[in-house]
Amino acid sequence: MISLGFYFHSTKIYKSVILAFFMIITRKQLIKAYIEFFKSKEHKQILNASLLPEEHDPTVLFTTAGMHPLVPYLLGQPHPLGKRLVNVQKCIRTGDIDIVGDAEHLTFFEMLGNWSLGDFWKKQAIKWSFEFLTDKLWLGLDPKKLHITIFKGDKDAPHDIEAEKAWLSVGIPKERIYFYGKKDNWWGPAGASGPCGPCTEMFYDTGKKACSKKCRPGCFCGKYFEIWNDVFMEYNKTAEGYKKLKQKNVDTGMGVERTITMLQNKKTVYETELFLPIIEKIKEISKIKKSDEKQEKSTRIIADHIKAAVFILAEKVLPGNVDKGYVLRRLIRRAIRHGKLLGIEKIFCSDIARVVIDIYRKDYPLLEKNKEFISSEIEKEEKRFRDVLEKGLKKFEKISEGKKTISGKDTFLLFQSYGFPIEMTEEIAKEQGKRVDVKGYYAELKKHQEISRKGAEKRFKGGLADYEKETIKLHTTTHLLNQALRDVLNKKDIVQKGSNITPERLRFDFNFDRKLTDKETREVENLVNKKIAEALPIRREEMSLEEARKKGAQAMFEKVYGKGKISVYLIGKLGKEFSIEVCAGPHVKNTKELGKFKIIKEESIAAGIRRIKAVLK
Repeated sequence: MISLGFYFHSTKIYKSVILAFFMIITRKQLIKAYIEFFKSKEHKQILNASLLPEEHDPTVLFTTAGMHPLVPYLLGQPHPLGKRLVNVQKCIRTGDIDIVGDAEHLTFFEMLGNWSLGDFWKKQAIKWSFEFLTDKLWLGLDPKKLHITIFKGDKDAPHDIEAEKAWLSVGIPKERIYFYGKKDNWWGPAGASGPCGPCTEMFYDTGKKACSKKCRPGCFCGKYFEIWNDVFMEYNKTAEGYKKLKQKNVDTGMGVERTITMLQNKKTVYETELFLPIIEKIKEISKIKKSDEKQEKSTRIIADHIKAAVFILAEKVLPGNVDKGYVLRRLIRRAIRHGKLLGIEKIFCSDIARVVIDIYRKDYPLLEKNKEFISSEIEKEEKRFRDVLEKGLKKFEKISEGKKTISGKDTFLLFQSYGFPIEMTEEIAKEQGKRVDVKGYYAELKKHQEISRKGAEKRFKGGLADYEKETIKLHTTTHLLNQALRDVLNKKDIVQKGSNITPERLRFDFNFDRKLTDKETREVENLVNKKIAEALPIRREEMSLEEARKKGAQAMFEKVYGKGKISVYLIGKLGKEFSIEVCAGPHVKNTKELGKFKIIKEESIAAGIRRIKAVLK
């Protein structure tokens, strides 16, 4: 096939001829076309952000949508590049992990997105969505195969008549418009409060025979492919209910993998160039010539999970038993078990990882930069798990023999002694027609002071950050803590290595090669409280990255910020700032709003990395 990349710089007529003739488009061509389309609509392209959310977003472990890095701007803070933005964003979502292996659901994926920050609204967003999808100058899809879902309304918000009228105006007939509730056509918030609103989703009819008379968009049979979602953020959820936002935003998303699957007339995402080399490598290792349905599903799960693990490892996350590390460990170990189901007895995950890196290395330099780390860590984790996997499976057979339910105590034993995540035990039990006492398992887990499922479940979901007052205060406090550590320990190279904030506490990771003494801990605590008592003003400035460096701003400078303006928060009087950090916000206006700072725990979490847990009273 002739690459279309060249023609996207050519005339629109030429572009139309090429697209119409080949009726196929690759990942790179789709991304390029989407970005250029919205640039032609006066959007500015923003960078692909890290998979690790900024510390101001406590509700998710990973970036699950392109809007996560934009949360402060969706809430009203001016963006340096203006009110119209566009990009492609790498994402991780774990909510669909149990159905990964079907035609379309993935853990790692790329999302094309464009935003209106208080600018254009529903009619314009829908018009442009329709234009890009159906105009022969762009994707040229058959508009007769396009099906639309719209929010039907409930006690909190009315039926979205405006969106319905917009779709009717571009030519979508009523019989191809469907009305769903909050479960399907409402976005956010993930926490107790925050911006949210109705959405309208676009589905394409693949031509596959309907599974039943009730088959319609949203059905998992494969007839309808969801390719685009326009979210209209016009509400703010509060303790009193849903209230209208002052700034209305449009947040749209198109899944790259799903869209090229449809454009290439493939049945599943695993038949595209983003997965075929990985699938082929797995089949080569497993020596499977022709796989059955179960083997095909295992092959897809391995491909999906190792790809997601590679991108997480590229961010220097390590496998572990909590938070991001737990997700990473679960993905790798589930891939290993499915490898065993395919008959793979040797170490293989690092071989698959190298294929993933080859596919994406040109677009994501971090993969090439950290390829040795990725291969090494994924191999270490595989060796650790393989050492106990066989024994664990035998133990499972022994404890489950003659039982319909695996007890919480036995499930915890499999986790503690054999490294089986509970989800793996549940999956094995389900395959054998058994169930797991999940409640009993977490009771055992709590007794052993391990992870909190409630906190993990809350963060696994996507959506906007929960901008409660306490969360904002704790976020601001991390800036004071960061500088206090540098001052007390007299080490100017101390930097933030991670952060997680809930309304109850802050967790702050930093580089340091030993345990803090009791005296040092008290001094850090006292210095933070001193700055709180001084009632220091907090202000936000926009400047270039070079200007931020000159001011001595702290930042994770290995991140790519681009050439535009960045947001910097300064704590202290003009010219006498105590803390200067590159950060998107939000923050309180003055340190006197924070209360009393108290360090609860200081511990090691990795070689040369310490963690502080603290609260505000």
